[in-house]
Amino acid sequence: MTDHDQRFKVLLQEFLREFFLLFFPEWAELFAFTAVEWLDKEVFSDPPAGTRRAVDLLAKLRLTRPLARQRPEEKDEHRLALIHIEVEHEDTVEPLRSRMYRYYEHLRRRSRQPVLPITLYLSVGLSGLGIDSFEESFGSLEVPRFQYLYVGLPALDANKYAAGDNWLGVALSALMRCPQDERTRITLDALRRLRTCPENAWRRHLLSECVCAYAPLTDEQREAAKEAILYGSDDPESAMTKSLLEALQEEGLRKGLQQGQREGVRHSLRVFLEAKFGPLNPAVLDRLAAWPEEGLDDLLRATARAQSLRDLGLEHGAGGQA
Repeated sequence: MTDHDQRFKVLLQEFLREFFLLFFPEWAELFAFTAVEWLDKEVFSDPPAGTRRAVDLLAKLRLTRPLARQRPEEKDEHRLALIHIEVEHEDTVEPLRSRMYRYYEHLRRRSRQPVLPITLYLSVGLSGLGIDSFEESFGSLEVPRFQYLYVGLPALDANKYAAGDNWLGVALSALMRCPQDERTRITLDALRRLRTCPENAWRRHLLSECVCAYAPLTDEQREAAKEAILYGSDDPESAMTKSLLEALQEEGLRKGLQQGQREGVRHSLRVFLEAKFGPLNPAVLDRLAAWPEEGLDDLLRATARAQSLRDLGLEHGAGGQA
């Protein structure tokens, strides 16, 4: 997973229930989303090269009812299960299929709990929504056959989701199929709807920045979107407004971060922190500026579930004083 796609970890952690209701409503009723435990990265060797890999997102939830054909020893009173989500930006699916199987085998063996595997494709559409599989065979014998759910955003109808009542779907419409001459309208309509949607400021910002970061606009369309954001903002100088404009100006931030511009991550972190905890004092800004580059991704992920700056190690003492 690239640094650029780190924002999807934060987005999906905040909107996991909405993700299921949007794409897999028949599966959503199986999980109690009121108490989600996000687990630390599972790191393991990926044979045969021995590359060290970590799964993208791993959540532990309580099941609302026992699963059909569940192992007898797992039908306890807790009824826990894991949801594993990979966010894939590459324009091919073949390498990930075998990795999804290896991830599943590792997680299943280690946790001894049911695991639901899902892939979110950012650059591959397939059939939009469905079940993909990895198979190995010995002659006519399939050993094994492994299946997982997938979402292929580029194959989904942007107009349908941009006009829907699921706010995550409105944001993700930026990555969906749309005629180029309609892209500006859909992008601006999505931003207008998200600006007044009934989510808190932090969640509205996550959704809006997703639209700005991923909408494949031309230079002319991007300028029109920037003017609309400035015109519709109550505070054009706010960090949140500047972050949206910067995401547009940097063409979705993808090229910048892929070229190693780590300060883009640091800036997004500052915007996320200010949206969630309010203005940052100079001491906190200094700690953020000095934060090791190799730890920025983990800090961004931790921001989604942190209750205070102290939880993140950015603030000391009490009363909001660093």
